[in-house]
Amino acid sequence: MSDTADDEHIPQPLEARGPDNLLWVRTRTIFALMLREMSARYGKSPGGYMWAVLEPLGMIIVLSFAFSLVLRSPSLGNSFILFYSAAYIPFIFYSNIQRFAGAAINFSKQLLKYPIVSWLDAVMARVALNALTGLLVAYIIMTGILALNDTVAVLDFEPMIVAMTLALLLGTGVGLTNCVLFAFFPAWQNTWSIATRPLFLASAILYIYEDLPPMAQAVLWYNPLAHVTGMMRTGFFPMYEAQYISTIYVLSFALILNALGFMLMRRHHKEVLNR
Repeated sequence: MSDTADDEHIPQPLEARGPDNLLWVRTRTIFALMLREMSARYGKSPGGYMWAVLEPLGMIIVLSFAFSLVLRSPSLGNSFILFYSAAYIPFIFYSNIQRFAGAAINFSKQLLKYPIVSWLDAVMARVALNALTGLLVAYIIMTGILALNDTVAVLDFEPMIVAMTLALLLGTGVGLTNCVLFAFFPAWQNTWSIATRPLFLASAILYIYEDLPPMAQAVLWYNPLAHVTGMMRTGFFPMYEAQYISTIYVLSFALILNALGFMLMRRHHKEVLNR
């Protein structure tokens, strides 16, 4: 038999099989990783995916009830639950993305031993699954709140879409960067957890930016999540003009983090996997 005939039976690497086939393999791999995580996270718990809705909904109800006992009305509108949910949803969306993206390598460590599964597949699968879950949860919660709320809301979907997109980019960038830092500096995980606990209070969820004194506003402006929550609120409260919002600042911040995270992961993913 000729050498040419023998070569036809030698398996070729993915990169040598053409971009279309490579894209198909990557897509199937990511989808399989998403199904695996869905089964692992919600498949064995009572209620399954219902907990993804009940957890943020419970937090919003607690906040609304607690502050309604102290205040006559929120800073915007007359519905506490709508006021808090409009800011809490993009915040928890960002929080879940960065948390699960940061643990993507550890979660899929066993599968990454196979050549067909790359670190990028593991990260993209976790980000995609949690993004889709977060968007579905946001739609269910906000639709339910608006349906049960006595106030007629005039919605502007453009700032809502921009706010959720920015939250997604921020969460991915922070998660990718932390994925490497957690592996090389174990103490950083606890440090990050402690350092970001005040983030809930500093992201303009319980109040609006304009309620703060000028000195506090000057400091809070540098928190990109305060821009995201403010932008989300402008979609639910058209009368609210959040002039402090800078989309360029948040987008630049998120893109720099993503570039740094991808660079670190591309260079050190093997070391991260082996730790």
